[in-house]
Amino acid sequence: MIVILVALGAIVGFASGFFGIGGGTILVPSLIYLGYSVKTAIGISIIVMVFSSCFGSFVNYKNQMLRLQNGIVLGLGGFIGAQFSGLIVSHLPSWVLLAFFALSLMGSFYKFFKAPSEPTEPPNDSKILLFLVGLFVGMIAISIGIGGALFLTPIMVGFLHFDIKRAVSTSLLFVVFSSVSGLISFSMHGLMDYRSGIILGIGSLVGVYFGAKKSHTVRRDLQKKLLMILYVILFALTLNKLIGF
Repeated sequence: MIVILVALGAIVGFASGFFGIGGGTILVPSLIYLGYSVKTAIGISIIVMVFSSCFGSFVNYKNQMLRLQNGIVLGLGGFIGAQFSGLIVSHLPSWVLLAFFALSLMGSFYKFFKAPSEPTEPPNDSKILLFLVGLFVGMIAISIGIGGALFLTPIMVGFLHFDIKRAVSTSLLFVVFSSVSGLISFSMHGLMDYRSGIILGIGSLVGVYFGAKKSHTVRRDLQKKLLMILYVILFALTLNKLIGF
C-alpha cells in the first residue's frame, strides 16, 4: 500500500504543479476508490496539498511565474474562510459533500470552457474583490477536500480576465494558505490520517517539480484543453460514487 500511495502522490503532485491545483480534485476520488471514507480522504488530501502547494509555489517563484501580491491577498481570504471547513465537514453527511463536489466540478468546467485562452481585457486585480473571492473559495473548497484552485482558476480566467498561466501559479499559492488553514481546522475536529497524508505528500514533491516546469512551457490553449478533460474525468468518477450511496 505504501508503494501505491507514493505513486499516487507523484501523479497528484504532477497535476498540482501543471494545473495549479492543490491535488484534492484527483486525490479525493482516488482515495475513496482505495477504500477510504469520504471524510478521511478529504483530511488526507489537505495534508498532501500543504506539501504540493508549498513546493510548487517555490518552483513557480524561482521561474518568475508568480506575482506574490495578488496571491497573498487571495490567500489571506482563503485562510480565514478555510477555518470554517472542519465545522462544515463535521456537521454535513458524506453524500452532501460528494454532491457539492460534483456540482462544483460541473460549474467550473462550464465557466472555463466559455473563457478565452488569451485574455481580451485587462485583469481586475482589486484587492478587496480578490480577498472576498479568496474568503468564499477557502470556506467551500477545503470543506470538500480541494485547495480551491478548481474554482479559483476558472474565476480568475473567466470573470477577472487573468492570463491562464498567471492564474495557475496564483491559484497554487492560494492553496498554500487555504490548505494550512484547513489542516488546522480538521486537526481540531479529529479528522486526520497523518500517516497516509505524509506518505502521499512525500511522493507529491517529485511530481510537482516536473509538473510546474512543464506548465511554464506548454501552450495556453493545450493547457486549457487538458484541464477541461481533467474536470470531465473527475466529474464522472465522483458522480459514479455518488450514485452508489
